[in-house]
Amino acid sequence: MPFVDYYQILGVDKSADEKAIKNAYRKLARKFHPDLNPDDKEAEQKFKELNEANEVLSDPEKRKKYDQYGKDWQHSDEFESARRARGNANSYQGQQYSGGGDQFSDFFESMFGSGSGFGGGRQARFRGQDYQAEVNLNLQQAYETHKQTLTVNGRNIRITVPAGIENGQTIKIPGHGGKGSNGGPDGDLYITFQIRNDEKIRRTGNDLHIKAELDLYTAVLGGELILDTLSGKVKLPVKPETQNGSVVRLKGKGFPVYKKEGEFGDLYVTFDVKIPKNLTERQKELFLELSKS
Repeated sequence: MPFVDYYQILGVDKSADEKAIKNAYRKLARKFHPDLNPDDKEAEQKFKELNEANEVLSDPEKRKKYDQYGKDWQHSDEFESARRARGNANSYQGQQYSGGGDQFSDFFESMFGSGSGFGGGRQARFRGQDYQAEVNLNLQQAYETHKQTLTVNGRNIRITVPAGIENGQTIKIPGHGGKGSNGGPDGDLYITFQIRNDEKIRRTGNDLHIKAELDLYTAVLGGELILDTLSGKVKLPVKPETQNGSVVRLKGKGFPVYKKEGEFGDLYVTFDVKIPKNLTERQKELFLELSKS
């Protein structure tokens, strides 16, 4: 297996920090994304390489293993176990790859036998690499269970996003990572969800918060208000003499509780009473009369 320099693929130095790696990946991923380069096999292959490089270098633990073992980093745990078993506890300790990553491969081969497994005869089975992906949703998308297709390492994967998914929550899709070798199991796919708040609706846990503008006359006399919510329009009674900034709770009108069918948080409505503008002289006189009464 030839050595792949992930730093070179992303165009960053070995000393690059997490932010530099993330920025480099995002810039190149946009450039070579399959949606922007349909039927372009070179761009598709480049996109796969970028995802693989980012998968390793954005994870501190994986990056540490890669820096030490080069192309054989995925088998570092097996390597250490076999090395200890063979009484080579002091061999190769603390070394890092010098560009080709072959010094460890030679030792792997001497221990595992050029594809033969420990001690000859038996194939060494290795688990595939885990993949990481990020999905961005708005509040309305996170409110409803829905299907979504994402591209991971050039492969389209269709997933079901459960209603009530949390911002920053990670779910595992077993067997959708890298392919295992020598009959080993495939890795898993870990998807992290980033959910942005709506301009008018804010989410805190399973509760929703919304501001409702109220004209002065309805605030004073009472009436009714129609609210646009994630579940549709809601009719809200307004009590007479409602004060600016007062809050009412609508039980069960909030966000769905993750994987608990039929359970919802609450909706909190904060009233924003608007003072009328451009009053006529007659209206001003009426307000003056009220102020004297």
